[in-house]
This record gives sequence, C-alpha cells and structure tokens, in this order.
Amino acid sequence: MDRDALIARKHEVRRRLESARRDLERIQAQPPTWRTRRQIDGLQRKVEQLMAEEYALRLAIDRAG
Repeated sequence: MDRDALIARKHEVRRRLESARRDLERIQAQPPTWRTRRQIDGLQRKVEQLMAEEYALRLAIDRAG
C-alpha cells in the first residue's frame, strides 16, 4: 500500500475509533445490566482492536515515508 492510502486508512480507523469510544461512554453511563455489560465488553474489544490497527498503520506510514 502506498503512503497516501495508508494515511487515508488511518483516518478511517481514527473515525471508527472515536465513534466506538463515544458509544462506549454512552453505554457506560447507563445502569449496569447483563446487556450493558456485554455491550461494554464488545466495545472495549473493538476499541482495543482499532487502537492496535491504528498503531500498525502509523508504523507502516513511517516506514513508507
């Protein structure tokens, strides 16, 4: 992938990460139930995966530059 494509992908991952973090904050503000705990667990996993992907993309961008 060329540098411009990597940067575009990183911006997309960043948007998805911010959205997942907003969703997580919204769910965490709700009273705890089995459903909200499952949603929180899923969103936390999603945030971690997106953070890892963003980090990998940053490294790839640095190597491509």
